[in-house]
Amino acid sequence: MCGAELHPLSDSVQRVARALRDADHPHAPQMLDDAARTAQQAADALGVAVGQIAKSIIFRRKSDDVAVLVVTSGDKRVDEKKVEALVGKLGRADAAFVKATTGFSIGGVSPFAHLVPSVTLIDRELFRFDEVWAAAGHPHAVVRLRPADLERLTGAPVADVV
Repeated sequence: MCGAELHPLSDSVQRVARALRDADHPHAPQMLDDAARTAQQAADALGVAVGQIAKSIIFRRKSDDVAVLVVTSGDKRVDEKKVEALVGKLGRADAAFVKATTGFSIGGVSPFAHLVPSVTLIDRELFRFDEVWAAAGHPHAVVRLRPADLERLTGAPVADVV
């Protein structure tokens, strides 16, 4: 990637692409023809199992208003009680909070390259797969990763949160 190919992309996708490039990640964001706001939409567009979609779920920690990001497999549901046991009481994160803290709109939240650092947890269920796909800053943008890449790019611990 020389950088010229980043030019037509939105600022948020460019931020993700820079983070990937800076970390020597072998894959750049890909733009899909259709939006992939849900794990099922992304899986259908990519022709992969829904579990291979690394979905980013944002919560708001009540004690300090910090964003809590849980990255989990698209076929699993986050268990808020398990997350709270690790990070403290959680509240709902509305669209404005998600955009202000991550810099991404719901449906395109990347697991990394947030505007404000988030408390991040990676669910161990993602490690069932050799390859996963995550949002890359826009509802049409995705990036190919290995679960270990998520650990490396986020610095987050792996936990049982589903």
